[in-house]
Amino acid sequence: MFGDHAVIQRDRPVVISGKADPSEKITITLGREMQAVAADAQGHFEARFAAITKVGPIMLSARSDEGQAESRDVMVGDVFLCSGQSNMELEVRNAQDAMGQIRNSTDGQLRLMTVPRDAADQPQRNFASAVSWKTASPDSVPDFSAACYYMARELRKSAGVPIGAISSSWGGSQISPWMGEAAQAAVGRADRSTMVKLHASDPIAAERAASAEWEGWWRAATGDAVGKEPWQPGIALGWADVPKLGPWEDWGVNALSEFNGMVWFRREVTLTAAQASQAAILSLGTMDDVGRVWINGSPVGMSAKAWQPTSLTVPPGLLKAGRNVLIINVMDNYANGGLLGPASDMVLRFAAGGDVPLGDRWRYAVAAKSPPGAPRVPWADVTGAGTLYNGMIAPLGSIGLKGVAWYQGESDVDLPGYADRLAAMMVEWREQFRAPDLPFVIVQLAAYGKPTTKPSESGWARMRYTQYRAVAADPHAALATAIDLGDPFDIHPGEKQELGRRLARSMRAVAYGERHSASGPQAAKAVATPDGGAMIEFSGLTGTLQTRSAAQAIGFELCGQAADSCRYVGGQVEGLRIRLAGDGQPAVRVRYGWSDSPVINLYDEAPLPVSSFELPIPSGR
Repeated sequence: MFGDHAVIQRDRPVVISGKADPSEKITITLGREMQAVAADAQGHFEARFAAITKVGPIMLSARSDEGQAESRDVMVGDVFLCSGQSNMELEVRNAQDAMGQIRNSTDGQLRLMTVPRDAADQPQRNFASAVSWKTASPDSVPDFSAACYYMARELRKSAGVPIGAISSSWGGSQISPWMGEAAQAAVGRADRSTMVKLHASDPIAAERAASAEWEGWWRAATGDAVGKEPWQPGIALGWADVPKLGPWEDWGVNALSEFNGMVWFRREVTLTAAQASQAAILSLGTMDDVGRVWINGSPVGMSAKAWQPTSLTVPPGLLKAGRNVLIINVMDNYANGGLLGPASDMVLRFAAGGDVPLGDRWRYAVAAKSPPGAPRVPWADVTGAGTLYNGMIAPLGSIGLKGVAWYQGESDVDLPGYADRLAAMMVEWREQFRAPDLPFVIVQLAAYGKPTTKPSESGWARMRYTQYRAVAADPHAALATAIDLGDPFDIHPGEKQELGRRLARSMRAVAYGERHSASGPQAAKAVATPDGGAMIEFSGLTGTLQTRSAAQAIGFELCGQAADSCRYVGGQVEGLRIRLAGDGQPAVRVRYGWSDSPVINLYDEAPLPVSSFELPIPSGR
């Protein structure tokens, strides 16, 4: 964190941390200031300095009786943290116009650092592997976050100071893994943190508790009686031979060609008495998306690492001499699913040596019931409780930051309570970085998915409006909408340069105090009109509203009370407002862009688009 090419945040107290021998006395020099400190019993030390106002180069060194270390080319400037899931993680080399942007990326005053992936049961002081700052160049930029890089590049132009950009993201992650213990408790999930702590101290006990929770959920969701569940060895499910390891979409089975849901897998294993009496590790390769495992009807555990090989400790007493039945429930929510192998990774390995290969002779049965909402183990990486916070945010310590850019939410679509989780996470991160006014800019989800031809419900639209409501409730947060930058066929849209410009625009408002709309145009309220329609008033506009490629604004819906009562209506721009004419049907609410991948054409003069919203239409009585 404080090595060569580091950037130290100006105008905030500075905490320099590092490692030495236990109890070693160290003198830290930062510029003209010196602090003498002692390492703790684990060899960790911190030195605290007053805020530095002057930007530019600064000397940083540490010395003790054992030796000396010096960091070269350290700068004082502004530091930004970028975090979230895959659309924040997406590298410059995989975004649009990568070749030209990389070729011209050299900037000695822009420094980049990527935090290595790590899921941990407890907050870590150190990263999973060494981190380092790199100056922006054709060597460092290609593998760095595109959204973060393009935002930082824009801020370099406007701020005129050295900029440090830290990328700490994990594709496919929900928000809950990025929330530490305090944030979990704030949203009523303290029990999840307790379970993660148990896993840190007693993994088998934690697996047993999580398995009991999953089995209870299954019985409640399906009505299956105890002893009659599909994981019991004697239950007949219409088993068929697995054609090959790999995605079930590739088996040539019509019912599975585009199947998302649960499939049960079964394999029998014959053991000697000596083998059954030993401790054992069960390795099952990659189970996509997630697998839960039983032996002889008793739970072993659940895969905790998304799209990575799984190994589980077999609890004592589960194995027996002779025939053993191994059953796996694989749940796939997105794209391909199944036991992916490879066969060489699938083995039952015994503590005293020897193993039983498990790469063949599997049978399967498509689940008759695939109820939604199956519990995941809270120590999982992308769906856990605090695991990514522990491994990828906590090690940052209390470094000074100018702002945080957050691009996440796809994995939380249709999961209730997102606004509360986002608010709790922002509070907790501000506490960690000792900045109660730390600015956050939240990316509002881009369009993705099958375009609609008639009004319908949309989890993505609801998430966009939820993100807006969370930001509107926070005086130090802003929104960067990406609704018009999406791709209906690609959940990872390649247009990250314009996204970076929008992130920088919002950051200039909330972090630098520039006087312009921080979040762009937002629907403020709807007012009923005499003809049964509505007038929509907007806030955050730059100039007036404008339509593109049409005389009317498209994407508006008037709705009655019933869920299926919405119908498309055209919108007429009247300066800062939109008029929706009545159509003779009841109208108690209005929606706009209410689709996963809507077609919209309403902008302000910035130009920034109006994004998804839903508002009530008061009767006016």
